[in-house]
Amino acid sequence: MTVTPDRTDHTTAVASPSVSVTSSSANSGSWTVQDAIRFWTPQRMASATDPSGRIAQPKGWTAPHKKRSLTAIDGEHFGGIKSVGTLFNQSYDMKAHSCTASVVSSGGHNLILTAGHCLGAKAAFVPKYDHTKTAGDQPYGIWPVKEWFRDSQYAADRSANSDLDFAFASLKESGGRNIQDVVGANTLARTPGFVNQVTVIGYPMVKYDSQDSAFHCPNAWTQPLPAYNQMQIDCAGMWGGVSGGPWFSKFDASGDTGEIIGNVGGFLEGGPDVKADNPLYNRITYSPLHGDRFFQDYDDARQGLHTDHGPYHQPPLPYSMGSGTTWQNAKLMPAGDFNGSGHSDLIVVWTDGEVTLYTNDGNGHFITERQMVAPNTTWTHAETITAGDFTGSNQFDLMVRWSDGEVTVYGDVGTNGLNVPGTQLAAPHTIWEHATQIAAGRFSASTYVTDLMVRWSDGELTLYSNVGAGGFGQEHKLKDPNSTWTNATLLTAGEYSGNQEWDLMVQWSDGELDNYVGTTTAALGTEARIQNSNSLWTHNTVMTTGDFTHNHRTDDLVIRWSDGETTLYADTGVSTLGTEHNLVPHA
Repeated sequence: MTVTPDRTDHTTAVASPSVSVTSSSANSGSWTVQDAIRFWTPQRMASATDPSGRIAQPKGWTAPHKKRSLTAIDGEHFGGIKSVGTLFNQSYDMKAHSCTASVVSSGGHNLILTAGHCLGAKAAFVPKYDHTKTAGDQPYGIWPVKEWFRDSQYAADRSANSDLDFAFASLKESGGRNIQDVVGANTLARTPGFVNQVTVIGYPMVKYDSQDSAFHCPNAWTQPLPAYNQMQIDCAGMWGGVSGGPWFSKFDASGDTGEIIGNVGGFLEGGPDVKADNPLYNRITYSPLHGDRFFQDYDDARQGLHTDHGPYHQPPLPYSMGSGTTWQNAKLMPAGDFNGSGHSDLIVVWTDGEVTLYTNDGNGHFITERQMVAPNTTWTHAETITAGDFTGSNQFDLMVRWSDGEVTVYGDVGTNGLNVPGTQLAAPHTIWEHATQIAAGRFSASTYVTDLMVRWSDGELTLYSNVGAGGFGQEHKLKDPNSTWTNATLLTAGEYSGNQEWDLMVQWSDGELDNYVGTTTAALGTEARIQNSNSLWTHNTVMTTGDFTHNHRTDDLVIRWSDGETTLYADTGVSTLGTEHNLVPHA
């Protein structure tokens, strides 16, 4: 595995300012409401090009019918609100309906918020845009942009300066009134953190969305965008044209206004760096966090100032486990109390042989990482792995079955690390070459996690009790060789029933997920179905269970999916998955 910047290196390129603080000449004093009505003919209003790269509906795209994460939703059209509308401008090949903007509170009652990449000449704002009406017949009028305000350090690229993808514009009067007096105004609040519940509103362009009407993603959950002071949502239907659209943390439907904590924009102008035929292209949407720099620019816009606040210094970012692109290379994932903290941590063996320890705070959050072994050729031969307290020291140990059949135990790895010789339990080129999966647990009455479940290549299932550094203990055959269990692709064990005894969880090749409750040395437990056969769970690639949350039970299931998304199902039960938490976004 090649270490990517997303996981370990947050070095950011320095970008030069893309434009000055303002483009006040973009709309001269002669640019009036009447001019805007004449200029924005029905043909121009209907031919839209988003200035960002978010311009194409992927070929063959359909809204996903199944979502792997609770944070992923499908957006929907709705009637719109009068404080949010479309932004038209001439700058992009005389095309229109290029972005979305929202009215925000100001002393002059004339300010809108949009994305930094949405500036343009002959610009006009149309609140609650109605595509069936001409410019002169819009329900709340058409409002020419008087002056633009944008941070001098904004850059439409991959650098940290893409954190500054927001802009304000003052609007001219229409009929002797200001926009805020006609449609109301939204308030702006600091983004409280990277995880929020928001409603995002935008206007996709008719070129890609034939309804040409307001669209929203209600109650979407945000996630951090690794290495940036930005957040992201996964909402199907966010076509080009939504750039600049507000992210509401609170919303008053009766007043058509709310509290805004973000706007569509950011890294590469608000969307992922994927080709247009990728289904993620118009689902994943970014927003800069609204912090100190945002409110400095907001104050300037309210006062009509164009202050250059100097180089942008990205604020300290929270710890991130990285991106799905990296985690597609997570080959093995044992969980256990490696640090003697009383709760589990997570070890990852990567495809290039690197081994990493992720520490957990006991409340479901992974907070640091530690490289245990640098990339190497030895650990690329780790075929299956599990964690248990085989030495009885209250710190978990690692058991590894290597590609040549050797089985090794590394004791107290949180303290001793992995750059020490392990204890060999099985020599190379023995029957253990056929141990396809191993999973440690506590299926007998022992105090420590010293039992080992083994699924052999011929379908036999064996439970070894009282396994230690001196050997595999007592062998108990639970299943004779059979064809059914050759289809068991993943095993893990945990205390899902809450009765202090552990159960065996099995992922099958057809996507079925089963829990065997009450498994003992005498027999496999009673089968409890968690997931029926389905195509989604065939993408469950790596699976482990740990004690990551405050109930102090080993019942928190972690799944690494084929696209790199990594999910924690906290407090998983006998026949139900627990509460879903996204640890790593998909690639």
